Amino acid sequence: MMMILSQPFRRTQALAFQLQLRANSTRLSSTIRPSPANPLPQPYKQEGFTRLSRFWIPTGGITATKNEDAHAKLIRAGYLRQSHAGIFHMLPLGHRVQEKLEKLIDKYMHQIGASRVSLSSLSSQALWQQTNRLEGYGPELFRLTDRKDIPLLLAPTHEEEITTLVSKMVKSYKSLPLRLYQIGRKYRDEIRPRQGVLRSREFLMKDLYTFDYSIQSALSTYEEVRASYSRLFDELKLPYLVAEASSGDIGGDISHEYHLPTPIGEDNVMSCNSCDYVANEELATASFVASDASRILESGDVPTANVWRGISKDRSTLINVWYPASFSDDSVNTYAVKSIVPQLDASLSNPVQHWSSSSEPKQHVRLVNIVDHRLGPLFPDALQTKPTPGTLLPSGTNIDLSTITTEYVALSEDGEPLNLLRIQDGDNCPRCPSGKLKVQKAVELGHTFHLGTRYSDPLEAHLQVPWNLVEDDASKNTKKMTVSMQMGCHGIGVSRIIGAVADHLADKTGLNWPRAIAPFEVVVIPGKGLERDGGRVSHELANSLDVLLDDRPESFPWKMRDADLVGYPIIVVIGRGWDSADKICEVQCRRLSSVKHIPFRSLATHVNNLLGQL
Repeated sequence: MMMILSQPFRRTQALAFQLQLRANSTRLSSTIRPSPANPLPQPYKQEGFTRLSRFWIPTGGITATKNEDAHAKLIRAGYLRQSHAGIFHMLPLGHRVQEKLEKLIDKYMHQIGASRVSLSSLSSQALWQQTNRLEGYGPELFRLTDRKDIPLLLAPTHEEEITTLVSKMVKSYKSLPLRLYQIGRKYRDEIRPRQGVLRSREFLMKDLYTFDYSIQSALSTYEEVRASYSRLFDELKLPYLVAEASSGDIGGDISHEYHLPTPIGEDNVMSCNSCDYVANEELATASFVASDASRILESGDVPTANVWRGISKDRSTLINVWYPASFSDDSVNTYAVKSIVPQLDASLSNPVQHWSSSSEPKQHVRLVNIVDHRLGPLFPDALQTKPTPGTLLPSGTNIDLSTITTEYVALSEDGEPLNLLRIQDGDNCPRCPSGKLKVQKAVELGHTFHLGTRYSDPLEAHLQVPWNLVEDDASKNTKKMTVSMQMGCHGIGVSRIIGAVADHLADKTGLNWPRAIAPFEVVVIPGKGLERDGGRVSHELANSLDVLLDDRPESFPWKMRDADLVGYPIIVVIGRGWDSADKICEVQCRRLSSVKHIPFRSLATHVNNLLGQL
């Protein structure tokens, strides 16, 4: 039974509560009144530098292993920790590197007039269906439904969302060119995450999306972005390759990749030693050498061949790639095969097994035989003259060869002989007469795409634009026409750069960082009894530098080993020389193999000179 209280009674109860609260507050304040024996904690005094005693770096508990790679060093040094397969938490050190890289990206995006946005990680599957990317992206999409059974996905990229946003808000061509970018988390359900943050399931990326009203304007924007990317990677002071590339699932017809050469790279980049030709494996070609084929033709012999087999994504097409027996299946360039049969499912490690296990009986089966130019012109004829199931079909296939649509391909659409094998060191450059190609393993750090109307057409991002602006007509015809926005997409892998740079610069002692993204530019390590002097040195350097003071109660040798592992660009040691008249400091830079003893009055100048080289 509910009791109804009168209004006066409620007022009396509230007043009694307030009086009781005041009494408790008085007793509490008298209890904690500061005294010499129990002083109140003082607020932290802001200094121009950071003290390690107030900056959390998890240390200890992880032992270095033999042949420790850079990812293991990132974990042992306290930059990150793995939470699940392919998913990592950034700790304070790693977050500082990430923040500095984001600021560097902000700097160069602002230089080209780009504005930063933040797009939702959730996207609509229906939106992706409009651009025909939902099924094409495959099982790497994280898909989910909400409580209303609306299908959603965790976005690995945001072309659909940004195009929809801009098409609703931009109604005049005078608002273009428009450049919007974001730095956010992306998601890809990698079947086998590996190499730490280089190939993870959750990753941080910068995406710049550009919108123009004409092709000429869009291509001008594209070149402006490329120049900005070059300046950004130049500031990191790392060797990088800019390669012509395929647009892949993103779409468009012009594309370049930015690669860091490294033995752990999963991409192959081909570059010429004589001209500026650089291309990734998907797009690279080598100049055709006709001498081998001519000798085969003159001899009249049909060379011995191996066959590599693949199947299409719908399992209805069997692809046979014929190549000289002196090579192996590992030599087959699946990108070259896919350019002839776009439906090829290159993700299968054993395609014959999938072909054999697919539903029987097979109907509407297609067989495509593709012949490498090294086998000469006689081989395709011999293959067609005497086709046998034992030669053309995998063993155990119960199909009448006469019921199959069989094709033989020995020339490209341009009438050129086919090169179906991977490019090797020393192959001839396709662009210059004397150059030889070099194959390098590399990690892709960035990618630029000219998308054209790949997304603006299906998502109806249209504008009314004067005829003379679109057609570059000198007649000043102001009659308007409806056009789709010309788009560009330009990405940089933020978390990937962190992993790639760590790997590229690490040595057996520890990590190394470029000045631009180092967690701190300088660490000051005072010897025992010189802690106060370490604060003085840190304060002086902090006028122009990002300084860390190691004031932890650990031993001096331990601090030095830890500083080397973390990879600070400069280590300043306050030791015995500090007692001299010039107050000498030891300055170490491992990347430059430099150890100098510098008077305190010249310290800042010397440190800045070293950092200028990093």
